[in-house]
Amino acid sequence: MKKVKLYIAMSLNGKIAETDGSVDWLESIPNPDESDYGYRAFYDSIDTTVMGNATYSQILSWDIDFPYLDKRNYVLTRNKSLKNDRNVMYVAEHPVEFMRDLKLKDGKDVWLVGGGQINTLLLNAGLIDEIQLYVMPIIISEGIDLFDAFPKETRLKLESSKTYASGAVEMLYTLE
Repeated sequence: MKKVKLYIAMSLNGKIAETDGSVDWLESIPNPDESDYGYRAFYDSIDTTVMGNATYSQILSWDIDFPYLDKRNYVLTRNKSLKNDRNVMYVAEHPVEFMRDLKLKDGKDVWLVGGGQINTLLLNAGLIDEIQLYVMPIIISEGIDLFDAFPKETRLKLESSKTYASGAVEMLYTLE
Protein backbone atom coordinates (compact mmCIF):
# COMPACT_ATOMS: atom_id res chain seq x y z
CA MET A 1 0.00 0.00 0.00
CA LYS A 2 1.21 3.49 -0.86
CA LYS A 3 1.89 5.99 1.91
CA VAL A 4 0.72 9.59 1.67
CA LYS A 5 3.60 11.82 2.71
CA LEU A 6 3.30 15.52 3.45
CA TYR A 7 6.77 16.92 2.66
CA ILE A 8 6.64 20.65 3.33
CA ALA A 9 8.45 23.69 4.71
CA MET A 10 6.88 26.26 6.99
CA SER A 11 7.91 29.43 8.77
CA LEU A 12 8.53 29.35 12.50
CA ASN A 13 5.00 30.70 12.97
CA GLY A 14 3.37 27.90 10.93
CA LYS A 15 2.92 29.53 7.51
CA ILE A 16 3.55 27.48 4.36
CA ALA A 17 3.10 30.44 2.01
CA GLU A 18 2.29 34.12 2.06
CA THR A 19 -1.36 35.14 1.73
CA ASP A 20 -1.03 35.33 -2.07
CA GLY A 21 0.46 31.81 -2.18
CA SER A 22 4.02 33.01 -2.72
CA VAL A 23 6.91 31.03 -1.22
CA ASP A 24 9.63 33.51 -2.22
CA TRP A 25 10.60 33.83 1.44
CA LEU A 26 12.14 30.35 1.23
CA GLU A 27 14.74 31.68 -1.22
CA SER A 28 15.77 34.39 1.26
CA ILE A 29 17.08 31.86 3.78
CA PRO A 30 20.84 31.37 3.48
CA ASN A 31 21.83 27.77 2.73
CA PRO A 32 25.58 27.68 3.47
CA ASP A 33 25.96 23.92 2.95
CA GLU A 34 23.77 24.01 -0.20
CA SER A 35 21.57 21.26 1.22
CA ASP A 36 18.63 19.93 -0.75
CA TYR A 37 16.98 19.10 2.61
CA GLY A 38 16.54 15.48 1.59
CA TYR A 39 14.49 16.46 -1.45
CA ARG A 40 16.18 14.17 -4.00
CA ALA A 41 15.81 11.06 -1.81
CA PHE A 42 12.22 12.02 -0.99
CA TYR A 43 11.35 12.72 -4.64
CA ASP A 44 12.75 9.34 -5.66
CA SER A 45 10.45 7.65 -3.10
CA ILE A 46 7.25 8.87 -4.78
CA ASP A 47 5.53 8.31 -8.11
CA THR A 48 2.50 10.53 -7.54
CA THR A 49 1.76 14.07 -6.39
CA VAL A 50 -1.50 15.43 -4.99
CA MET A 51 -2.16 19.11 -4.46
CA GLY A 52 -4.94 21.65 -4.23
CA ASN A 53 -5.85 23.91 -7.12
CA ALA A 54 -4.41 27.04 -5.48
CA THR A 55 -1.08 25.24 -5.04
CA TYR A 56 -1.14 24.09 -8.66
CA SER A 57 -1.90 27.63 -9.84
CA GLN A 58 0.99 28.95 -7.74
CA ILE A 59 3.41 26.44 -9.28
CA LEU A 60 2.28 27.48 -12.77
CA SER A 61 2.94 31.13 -11.87
CA TRP A 62 6.64 30.43 -11.28
CA ASP A 63 7.34 30.75 -15.03
CA ILE A 64 9.15 27.40 -15.18
CA ASP A 65 8.26 24.07 -16.74
CA PHE A 66 5.96 22.06 -14.50
CA PRO A 67 8.48 20.34 -12.20
CA TYR A 68 6.77 16.96 -11.71
CA LEU A 69 6.17 15.76 -15.26
CA ASP A 70 7.83 12.42 -14.49
CA LYS A 71 5.13 11.68 -11.86
CA ARG A 72 1.35 11.13 -11.94
CA ASN A 73 -0.16 14.39 -10.74
CA TYR A 74 -3.61 15.05 -9.31
CA VAL A 75 -5.26 18.31 -8.31
CA LEU A 76 -8.10 18.11 -5.78
CA THR A 77 -10.61 20.86 -6.47
CA ARG A 78 -14.23 21.87 -5.95
CA ASN A 79 -14.36 23.26 -9.51
CA LYS A 80 -16.03 20.58 -11.62
CA SER A 81 -15.51 22.52 -14.85
CA LEU A 82 -11.72 22.13 -14.93
CA LYS A 83 -10.36 19.83 -17.63
CA ASN A 84 -7.26 17.66 -17.31
CA ASP A 85 -4.19 19.22 -18.89
CA ARG A 86 -0.77 17.88 -19.86
CA ASN A 87 0.46 18.26 -16.27
CA VAL A 88 -2.37 17.06 -14.05
CA MET A 89 -5.65 15.24 -13.72
CA TYR A 90 -8.35 17.05 -11.77
CA VAL A 91 -10.37 15.31 -9.07
CA ALA A 92 -13.52 17.27 -8.29
CA GLU A 93 -15.71 14.62 -6.74
CA HIS A 94 -15.22 12.49 -3.65
CA PRO A 95 -11.58 13.47 -2.90
CA VAL A 96 -11.40 11.34 0.27
CA GLU A 97 -12.61 8.23 -1.58
CA PHE A 98 -10.20 9.02 -4.42
CA MET A 99 -7.29 9.18 -1.96
CA ARG A 100 -8.32 5.94 -0.24
CA ASP A 101 -8.34 4.20 -3.62
CA LEU A 102 -5.03 5.80 -4.62
CA LYS A 103 -3.35 4.45 -1.49
CA LEU A 104 -4.36 0.91 -2.48
CA LYS A 105 -2.63 1.07 -5.87
CA ASP A 106 0.77 -0.49 -6.46
CA GLY A 107 3.84 1.66 -6.81
CA LYS A 108 5.80 4.21 -4.89
CA ASP A 109 4.38 6.65 -2.35
CA VAL A 110 2.30 9.81 -2.79
CA TRP A 111 3.55 13.35 -2.11
CA LEU A 112 0.90 15.57 -0.62
CA VAL A 113 2.28 18.89 -1.89
CA GLY A 114 -0.36 21.04 -0.12
CA GLY A 115 -1.87 23.50 0.55
CA GLY A 116 -3.49 24.07 3.89
CA GLN A 117 -7.07 23.13 2.94
CA ILE A 118 -6.06 19.83 1.32
CA ASN A 119 -3.68 19.10 4.20
CA THR A 120 -6.57 19.49 6.67
CA LEU A 121 -9.03 17.49 4.56
CA LEU A 122 -6.67 14.51 4.33
CA LEU A 123 -5.48 14.78 7.94
CA ASN A 124 -9.06 14.76 9.20
CA ALA A 125 -9.81 11.71 7.04
CA GLY A 126 -6.81 9.87 8.49
CA LEU A 127 -5.12 9.62 5.11
CA ILE A 128 -1.72 11.17 5.85
CA ASP A 129 0.87 8.58 6.90
CA GLU A 130 3.97 10.76 7.34
CA ILE A 131 4.72 14.43 7.78
CA GLN A 132 8.25 15.47 6.82
CA LEU A 133 8.24 19.03 8.10
CA TYR A 134 10.95 21.65 7.73
CA VAL A 135 10.67 24.57 10.14
CA MET A 136 12.56 27.42 8.53
CA PRO A 137 14.25 30.18 10.54
CA ILE A 138 11.89 32.95 9.50
CA ILE A 139 8.64 34.49 10.69
CA ILE A 140 6.31 35.84 8.03
CA SER A 141 3.60 38.25 9.07
CA GLU A 142 0.64 36.78 7.21
CA GLY A 143 0.06 33.67 5.21
CA ILE A 144 -1.44 30.26 4.70
CA ASP A 145 -1.35 27.92 7.67
CA LEU A 146 0.04 24.40 7.44
CA PHE A 147 -3.43 23.16 8.39
CA ASP A 148 -6.28 25.45 7.43
CA ALA A 149 -9.62 25.78 9.19
CA PHE A 150 -10.33 23.02 11.71
CA PRO A 151 -7.85 20.16 11.86
CA LYS A 152 -8.78 17.30 14.16
CA GLU A 153 -6.65 16.75 17.21
CA THR A 154 -4.13 14.22 15.95
CA ARG A 155 -1.35 12.46 17.84
CA LEU A 156 2.00 12.23 16.09
CA LYS A 157 5.11 10.18 16.75
CA LEU A 158 8.47 11.85 16.12
CA GLU A 159 10.57 9.37 14.13
CA SER A 160 13.62 11.58 13.58
CA SER A 161 14.87 15.14 13.59
CA LYS A 162 17.82 16.93 12.06
CA THR A 163 19.20 20.45 12.06
CA TYR A 164 20.84 22.19 9.10
CA ALA A 165 23.51 24.89 8.87
CA SER A 166 20.79 27.20 7.52
CA GLY A 167 18.98 27.01 10.86
CA ALA A 168 16.21 24.84 9.42
CA VAL A 169 14.98 21.93 11.50
CA GLU A 170 13.63 18.77 9.83
CA MET A 171 11.16 16.61 11.72
CA LEU A 172 9.72 13.34 10.47
CA TYR A 173 6.44 12.36 12.09
CA THR A 174 4.17 9.39 11.64
CA LEU A 175 0.55 9.51 12.67
CA GLU A 176 -0.44 7.33 15.60
